[in-house]
Amino acid sequence: MEVQITSENFESLKNGSEPLVVDFWATWCGPCRMVAPIIAKLAEKYDGKIAVGKCDVEENEDLAAEFGIRNIPTILFFKNGEVVDKIVGAVSEAKLDEKFQTLL
Repeated sequence: MEVQITSENFESLKNGSEPLVVDFWATWCGPCRMVAPIIAKLAEKYDGKIAVGKCDVEENEDLAAEFGIRNIPTILFFKNGEVVDKIVGAVSEAKLDEKFQTLL
């Protein structure tokens, strides 16, 4: 299940018991819309093992700035509260699944 990430809930999710994957996106972004169904599918596949969230960069500019998000989609992978990996741009489901696997 995907969670909407905001400035208010980000810290608790980042420091939660599960690794966290955050998809930084915007409604007007074509590549973001291509990646969205893949992220949703992987969120279901890893439910209970990896927390997955979407962060609208226009609604949460502070978070985008904190992580230097300049291009979207940008997907950040957190483990133990730290960024351990990053993907910028639209990528295949296989590539994303491979990155999810590294968090387990």
